Amino acid sequence: MQFQEFELELFQSLFERTVEYNLADSSVQCTSVRELLQPGEIEGLLGLPLFYPEVNGTAALRERIATLYPRADARNILVTVGAAQANSLVCSTLLDPGDEVIVISPGYRQVWGLGRNLGCQVKELHLLPQDAWKLDVEKLGSLVGPNTKLVSIVNPNNPTGTVLSPEEMRQVVQICKKAGAWLHADEVYRGTEMHQDETPTFWNQYDKVVCVNSMSKAYGLAGLRIGWIVASSETIEALWRRHEYAVIAASGPSMKLAEIALQSDRRRMLLERQKMLSRTGHNLLADWVQDQKGFSMTEAAATSIAFVQYHFDMPSVELADELRRRASVLVAPGAYLGTEYHLRMAVGYPPAKIETALGRIAKVVSELGVTLREETVRA
Repeated sequence: MQFQEFELELFQSLFERTVEYNLADSSVQCTSVRELLQPGEIEGLLGLPLFYPEVNGTAALRERIATLYPRADARNILVTVGAAQANSLVCSTLLDPGDEVIVISPGYRQVWGLGRNLGCQVKELHLLPQDAWKLDVEKLGSLVGPNTKLVSIVNPNNPTGTVLSPEEMRQVVQICKKAGAWLHADEVYRGTEMHQDETPTFWNQYDKVVCVNSMSKAYGLAGLRIGWIVASSETIEALWRRHEYAVIAASGPSMKLAEIALQSDRRRMLLERQKMLSRTGHNLLADWVQDQKGFSMTEAAATSIAFVQYHFDMPSVELADELRRRASVLVAPGAYLGTEYHLRMAVGYPPAKIETALGRIAKVVSELGVTLREETVRA
């Protein structure tokens, strides 16, 4: 069986340290340890013993995470090395070769690739820009059948920033229930909503729901590499057994910092910081798109990223490479997220960085002398 590389992560790994302006990430500008900690906490961190931490996550951290989910307790939580390990554990635990998996495109294609590498039959439900990236629940229902083992939903969505309504969430749950399929809910962007309340979690809506989250996106603490899984205690035990094989435990100092970050006052500060950066960046990008010929976008309701469509005939990998080489700006090709003629751009950075990077992108596109597609010219 041919191995499916993680194209987006490979692209970022190769080039993110080689450019002046990296807009290919999917988090806000991350905070520092100095910004996170209060003076009295620094000494406590310096005195932390560097022995093996609790393998499934420190009790304090699991309890703090559990408070974010209705009717959950520490037994429902497994702390992982980022959401990446969490998603990998979910797939390796719940899926077998030949199982049918449903994913959403455009999307972060980790579960898509993991399923393929496990020998599963992976089907995609494609969201469309002309529908403002809205999930077509009827189409999802037609894809999910008696052979479907797992449905994977990212909510809020990466890269479109769309958010499912409570009614859409209910319908997704009902579709999974009818088929007896697992619902894998990647909720790493909960808390990034720019103009609405925090998105409800799928947790506790169905006994075969597994939720994933992390400190990376909403909190701006990607370098901690702390994520978690929320599931029934029986499912957590099965996931834990695989976790022991993979990493034994997450980092002790990282878990301590995550405990501090999830204190209510600190969590509020981090979420407000992230929202401020995201709102400012999205506004700058929207103004830029409006001034450009050949670009368009649907306003994101959440996340610090935008999925920008361009209307000329150049593959997104080729365009991203031109921007990297000519402008020293890195953006994520839409092809690596399952939808061509788009670029994913991170906007949760200081305004000067975004404005300079966008100016360089416009200059390169102008130099390339691209021709707009016919339908764009007529419109």
